[in-house]
Amino acid sequence: MAHESEHHPARLAVFLSGSGRTLVNLADAIDRGELDAEIGLVVASRQCLGYDRARERNLPARVEQGVIPERRLVQLLDSSRIDWVVLAGYLKLLPIPARYVGRVVNIHPALLPRHGGPGMYGDRVHQAVLNSGDTETGCTVHLCDSEYDMGRILLQRRCAVLPGDTVRMLADRVFSLETEAYPEALRMLIEGRV
Repeated sequence: MAHESEHHPARLAVFLSGSGRTLVNLADAIDRGELDAEIGLVVASRQCLGYDRARERNLPARVEQGVIPERRLVQLLDSSRIDWVVLAGYLKLLPIPARYVGRVVNIHPALLPRHGGPGMYGDRVHQAVLNSGDTETGCTVHLCDSEYDMGRILLQRRCAVLPGDTVRMLADRVFSLETEAYPEALRMLIEGRV
């Protein structure tokens, strides 16, 4: 009798530096059955709310300060049997080991290539959008390479920049897009549709 191979959800490593809102969003999408994945590792660049949120959900979490040496990174990912590395507000440049090229994903709170690169994160991005006079913004999910915000774009979601918008208003509108875009892009990757 032939046996079907046992199905295993994709294993994600989530790297973060801040509040962990994206981690919570992805964990909720998994819990709702919208993403065939499990979070196998959370790496925080410092003690932060995101690390605490991971621990509250009983997710394997650790703090790795500074730039993680490639050998250490491979050991962390391999020992947790990670399929995809998900950057979620991770403020360090991650050296991408050869076997993980094409398996590291990031979300950026603007329409790349605009308003990306070193130092462009969080409210700085939204302030740059407002200062530029852009009439639309959004978020970009992309594969990562060795430069900030330069990898292949997987998908973008757009919204208007409205007269009278503040940084906070824009940030909230863009994060609302991110909560749908990141799970959708990960689903595409996991299902091999990209």
